[in-house]
Amino acid sequence: MKSLRELFRIGQGPSSSHTMGPRFAAEKYLALHPEAQRFRVTLYGSLAATGRGHLTDYAIQQVFGETCEIIWRADIMPKFHPNGMMFECAGALAEYGDPWTVYSIGGGALAEEGSEALETPDVYDLNHLSDIKQWCEQRGKSYWEYVEHCEGPQIWSYLDRVWKTMEASVERGLVHEGVLPGVLNLRRKAPDYFIKAMGYGTSLQTRGLVFAYALAVSEENASGGEIVTAPTCGSCGVVPAVLYHIAKSRKFPEQRILHALAIAGLVGNVAKSLASISGAECGCQAEVGVACAMAAAAANYIFGGSLASIEYSAEMGLEHHLGMTCDPICGLVQIPCIERNAHAAARALDANIYSTFAEGLHRISYDKCVEVMKETGHDLPSVYRETSEGGLAKGYSRGMGS
Repeated sequence: MKSLRELFRIGQGPSSSHTMGPRFAAEKYLALHPEAQRFRVTLYGSLAATGRGHLTDYAIQQVFGETCEIIWRADIMPKFHPNGMMFECAGALAEYGDPWTVYSIGGGALAEEGSEALETPDVYDLNHLSDIKQWCEQRGKSYWEYVEHCEGPQIWSYLDRVWKTMEASVERGLVHEGVLPGVLNLRRKAPDYFIKAMGYGTSLQTRGLVFAYALAVSEENASGGEIVTAPTCGSCGVVPAVLYHIAKSRKFPEQRILHALAIAGLVGNVAKSLASISGAECGCQAEVGVACAMAAAAANYIFGGSLASIEYSAEMGLEHHLGMTCDPICGLVQIPCIERNAHAAARALDANIYSTFAEGLHRISYDKCVEVMKETGHDLPSVYRETSEGGLAKGYSRGMGS
């Protein structure tokens, strides 16, 4: 598995696969052809189908300039991955050449056909949570210690930066009022949810605050603000909401929050390695479902969970999102994406409590659940995998209710 640096990416929203990935690819191609005067980028499949709503063209043109030609080919669905793109370049008068086909495989990661992701070499020798659990049991270690064993102590300075970025995105979103960009004219809700939550008793207040924190980050993402992929932009509100709520309400040491963040990353990394975190490949179960698993595991660790109960929390968080489609209305990361982050954050806390009562005893492993998620995702018709051609997005026209 890759470093957590490849899972927790700090960047601009609204989409890790449709905005961050294409921008990273454009930067790589420009570095290889600095002398070129013209560029042409052909977008395929899901990347073309919802690219306008996800600001794919804007992300690419930020690198090449507005003279870059964008060709949209939603009618061509690549076999390797739905988010395909081909880069070409030319001189002032020459024909386009030097084609490079690359795929945005989720979470901002890139891959060429038949190859692993392009970014960094593997740093983890184990990629099944059951094997990692056994490694920890044999040594009396926690999951976060396996992260440190593989990544080295330098990972903590990066995770500290990740956590501070998450905190900042929550706090910006709680005070940022107004309307989100795009044709839906969707009003931001996080500030109102936060204020309303403060007027309730402890139980309802807790749920309301978690909703507000998740909405805050997701709305920042939808407006192109700085967020952390956890594991993607579309699911970036779940982990910060849970950890921010726990940090604020329970006053745990920041070091424990960072350890929990490492465990969340490990859970997300397993899903990314064995299956996918791409909505275009496996539906929203691969984004919000995996995010819920990450947050549930992190919460369970913070509250003293065992290796078994942490694993159960992760499994439960993902299991109850199996089959969730990715059908963003108008191709925007807004409806139903933003609300799904809020509900998944609350569900992560429920999974933590449930697995604690069960003392970690369960039948279905997290690894098996990830395997089923992959199978389910591949069985979903393409209209339910980030193309906005089916589900809630089908037939939507401006002015309809949400």
